[in-house]
Amino acid sequence: RERGNAFLAREDDPMRNVLTFGFDLVMDGHDLPRPVNYWMARVTPPAGAPPTDPLNRPFIIIDPRAGHGPGIGGFKADSEIGVALAAGHPCYFIGFRPSPEPGQTIEDVVRAIVAFTEEVGRRHQVADGKPVAIGNCQAGWALLMAAAIRPEAFGPLLVAGTPVSYWAGVPGKAPMRYLGGLLGGSWMTAMTGDLGGGIFDGAWLVTNFESGNPANTYWTKQYEVWSDVDHAADRYLGFEKWWGGHVTLNAAEMQFIVDELFVGNRLATGELTFSDGTRIDLRAIQSPIIVFCSEGDEITPPAQALSWITDLYPDLNDLRTHGQTIVYSVHGSIGHLGIFVSGGVARKEHNEFASNMDMIDVLPPGLYEAVLNPADNAPGDGSAHGPWLATFQSRDFKDIAVHGGTSAEDEKRFAAMRRVSEVNLGLYRQLAQPAVRALATPLVTTAATQLHPARLSYTLFSDRNPWMGWVRWAAEMARGNRTPVADDNPGRLAERQVSTMITQALETYGRQRDALSEKVFQEVYAAPMVQAVTGVAAASAPPRLHPGDAPDHQLFVALATERLSAAMAEGGLREAVLRALLWIRLPTAQADERSFSVIRRLRQQYGVQVLPLPEFKCIVRQQFFMLLIDEGRAIETLPALLPEDTALRAEAFAILRSVATSIGDLPEEARTRLAAVERIFLGEPVVAAPPMTDAQANVTPIAASGSGTVAKRRIRPAASRSE
Repeated sequence: RERGNAFLAREDDPMRNVLTFGFDLVMDGHDLPRPVNYWMARVTPPAGAPPTDPLNRPFIIIDPRAGHGPGIGGFKADSEIGVALAAGHPCYFIGFRPSPEPGQTIEDVVRAIVAFTEEVGRRHQVADGKPVAIGNCQAGWALLMAAAIRPEAFGPLLVAGTPVSYWAGVPGKAPMRYLGGLLGGSWMTAMTGDLGGGIFDGAWLVTNFESGNPANTYWTKQYEVWSDVDHAADRYLGFEKWWGGHVTLNAAEMQFIVDELFVGNRLATGELTFSDGTRIDLRAIQSPIIVFCSEGDEITPPAQALSWITDLYPDLNDLRTHGQTIVYSVHGSIGHLGIFVSGGVARKEHNEFASNMDMIDVLPPGLYEAVLNPADNAPGDGSAHGPWLATFQSRDFKDIAVHGGTSAEDEKRFAAMRRVSEVNLGLYRQLAQPAVRALATPLVTTAATQLHPARLSYTLFSDRNPWMGWVRWAAEMARGNRTPVADDNPGRLAERQVSTMITQALETYGRQRDALSEKVFQEVYAAPMVQAVTGVAAASAPPRLHPGDAPDHQLFVALATERLSAAMAEGGLREAVLRALLWIRLPTAQADERSFSVIRRLRQQYGVQVLPLPEFKCIVRQQFFMLLIDEGRAIETLPALLPEDTALRAEAFAILRSVATSIGDLPEEARTRLAAVERIFLGEPVVAAPPMTDAQANVTPIAASGSGTVAKRRIRPAASRSE
């Protein structure tokens, strides 16, 4: 009853959210040239929180508009917002009103995110770095689209539980990816929007999520309250406040999501194009991308969160030549909502991401896995650590392939599904849509909305239902006469046994249903007749190809390589220290937050005003690419960067040594390189170490090449874009 009454009380609230933090509205999407129902607010730090530092880069948290209301990113004190505020960062939140603006599209939403981010950037021009943006679930792919069309506005991007490669998965898991094919494509999405009078009810999305876990939906969630009603009620009501905050989308928005993403899967390979001709190419993103997912997430399994990397880039070297830095972390067990809601995840993963965001921003281009280990007994660097120690270890594409992907057979099945969907949608629009729209009168759409089962599960048990009038006094009487029984009471034991049996039965049903769904999908869309009719069987090329390099990109790479080769002997002490440090640390194949804490002192050695973070990042990437195109010559020209003052050289080498050794003992090859650099800095001649082998290059942050390979190894330095 309380759950239903809370639902009714919030039904007409235009700013409904579940934030536990105060906020001040900064920007309203209604005022944009293309109005949207999104808004942005600055979050007010709670009492006792440290003051925000104007030099700290701001954080922007974007919530998913997937049937529920906004606020999940700040649902608890230990949350994405709470972590950012606790670290002294200015924090902004992007939410949305329950109903969309007339004519609003996904393209308008993406451009609104760009406008909001640009406003945050204007408000924090003195901050040491561009805004960090966090996109949860659906908001993650919208954020990636925004950063692809306006890369210069964004700092590091964190996408949590975000599906980007929608066909990917592991056999026997992620059954939701088959749903579009089992329904014959997106025609039912179009019909649902037409029956809603041009509005798609988000309650259908909530119902879809609930159907994925029948045991939790139909029994466990309720039983957990009934079995511990004295303590579980507040937690239950707090979650239902968000889960039942149903919002709506324009039918065109939902159709875009299903056609272009869920069924079409056009985002991961650069096939997605906006109505004005803007091509969404994720390779255009200049900021580091942090991907956070979980093996326990059935809605966004790791394969869907990570496979876009291998869909977009043919190999690791191509990723590096585009100047891209991608960091990923795979949780072992947490569910989809736990990625955003769990206090334990916020205190561990999100806290480490936030505290190391500057470090992630300056990592050399490549693919890294964030590995978090207990900080106890770890060799220190003299600075304070939290309970966890973050290490960013270099990875190759084979490391993310273990989490699943899309086989060649599945590519053909899903390609056939996409074409079947297009045909069915066309037939629906031609034959049935006029009649359906004629039936969708205001009276019919209103009745359909109010009678939706997801809403009735709230309203039927509220005080709006006169048959619930007796519950209030009965509940008060029960509270006044509570007589709890012992845990070993025979009735309690029998209750738990019955609950376990019901849960196991529903779980078994869910597994069998999912297995049958997968089998039906595979058999239908692998059938020779279906693939022949859809044209998949006749195609000589794979259904989806990696995006190709344009001639102007290849020319840019060649010119950048030539320019960097000519500039190897240019620069000063800062460039020399950073180039030497990168070279020494190559054999370790990882970056450690203890190293970066020393690097912060290195930056401060020259003063923040002299060497702000963006300039530091530019130098790191420039020196990285010099080592990449010709490692031998990069080391041979190192003495030309050093000053004649031996005291300065000695001081610089002392700082360099402290960074290189901050994580403890170095491997033998790294020690050899450190000794060689010491001779260079102290003015002794040195013979450059031999180049690394291809096998070593595949597991290190920098793919080193030998002397004289400039013409063979072409790169695209991100630094040159900043210059």
